[in-house]
Amino acid sequence: MENAFWIFAFVTALLVPGMMLFYGWLFLKEPPRDVNNSYGYRSPRSAKNKETWAFAHAYAGRFWVRAGLAALAVSVMWMAVTVSEYPNSAGRSVCILIFFQLVAALAVIPVTERALKREFDESGKRRRSDDI
Repeated sequence: MENAFWIFAFVTALLVPGMMLFYGWLFLKEPPRDVNNSYGYRSPRSAKNKETWAFAHAYAGRFWVRAGLAALAVSVMWMAVTVSEYPNSAGRSVCILIFFQLVAALAVIPVTERALKREFDESGKRRRSDDI
């Protein structure tokens, strides 16, 4: 029974890094072509025009691939350490791990918004290098 719990916990611990890698790769390879309200990295700044939309998806995609790979490596090591723990402490350990994974996944928002602000003015026009 403990092995089944550990396998469940291990798979659960890989869900957030897996999501980050999948959507990061998707945003890099097949981003949404048009600005829309249903799918993609959507913020008022990213939705200004097609250029800001494309930039936001490329930036967020790179971020999520890098963060997803790091989270995956940490998660596998974390779970290797917790394999010998009792189910209760392993469960708490996985919850702590998932919390930090979610913080890393949500960090894409301020990081991408900062990059958009640096690259584009308030109307969505790309800044010249001497404007920065």
